[in-house]
Amino acid sequence: MTNHVSRRRWLKSAAALGAGLPLSIAIAEELMAAPVSRAEKHHGIDRPGKLVRLGSNENPYGPSARAREAIREAMTEYNRYSFAEAQEFKKILASKEGVSPDCILLGHGSNELLALAGMSLGLEGGAVLSAFPTFRTLMDYAVKFNARWDKVDLDETLTHDLERMAAAVKADTRIIFVVNPNNPTGTVVEPSKLKAFCEEMSRKAIVYSDEAYLEFLEPAQQQSMVELVRSNHSVIVSRTFSKIHGLAGLRIGYIVARPDIIQRIARYQAGPIINQAALAAARASLDDVEFMEYTRRKNAEARGYFCKYLESKKWFYGKSHANVVLFPAPKDGKTILEETEKRGFQIRIWDYKDREWCRVSIGTLEEMKAFARAFDEVVNQ
Repeated sequence: MTNHVSRRRWLKSAAALGAGLPLSIAIAEELMAAPVSRAEKHHGIDRPGKLVRLGSNENPYGPSARAREAIREAMTEYNRYSFAEAQEFKKILASKEGVSPDCILLGHGSNELLALAGMSLGLEGGAVLSAFPTFRTLMDYAVKFNARWDKVDLDETLTHDLERMAAAVKADTRIIFVVNPNNPTGTVVEPSKLKAFCEEMSRKAIVYSDEAYLEFLEPAQQQSMVELVRSNHSVIVSRTFSKIHGLAGLRIGYIVARPDIIQRIARYQAGPIINQAALAAARASLDDVEFMEYTRRKNAEARGYFCKYLESKKWFYGKSHANVVLFPAPKDGKTILEETEKRGFQIRIWDYKDREWCRVSIGTLEEMKAFARAFDEVVNQ
């Protein structure tokens, strides 16, 4: 009965919010790339024209050669629905993660799965707790469906404050959301502390661990929370092929969780039918260690250059381990957006603690050198 009521509320909300449009179109357009600052609301963030894209945390080096070849080889199947291929890929992912296939849910990027989790929370009742700022799709969807979002500011190093987050859990907290490494800061919580936090908090609520950027850490540092899923904790682990694998435009990701949690989220999913190209590319990329090592090395080199530039200006920034850096805006955000765009670059401006912050994605070394020169001009004009 509860399932029928939830789905009825879902469909009713879709009609009301989307004015007859499908839910995925009506709300996704509003929330997926929503402005995160007053400056962006004024300026807009989805700008036409050829810009160096340092605003979306994309991989400038991908897709890999293996992925491109797999896409070409799969072309003969593009006229076929991918039911069998999707099920086979779930088995491959399950084997990699050390779980059964019913612990895996595929989605059109991890974004869709975050949205579904937020939607289910709103429809079923309760609150979501997260650090702030962080990647906000789950919370934005939850709020859209009338859930409450409880925020805990990052600490002075722009890292998740786990003690304050634990203290902020309430009786109606249903999901605790953590992103490690974090977006927009790239900062990392020490793995043993994060594991202890997730293990303890999963006794009070579902812990959603977004690991979109985990592969940017060196392999020895990549401690996933999926081991807690294996030990039957109330934990969801989210993965994507959009970042280090360079498949953002193909939209494929997955979550790992107990079967009952997977079923709870999957009942709001209209599908999915993952396209053949995405499945082929993701399968080829999954164990492409050489390409991941190449991306990590190139990203670290370009990130290191840009961080040295920030240090030369004596500007504070979060110690990033990913492909994104956050630092206080040295000038008003509206001017920064306009003037960097005039010079051919797209970045983001965030509002946090009553001030504006620049979020800059890490491009190639050549792009970061050019951006630093352009940013100097913007700041000094």
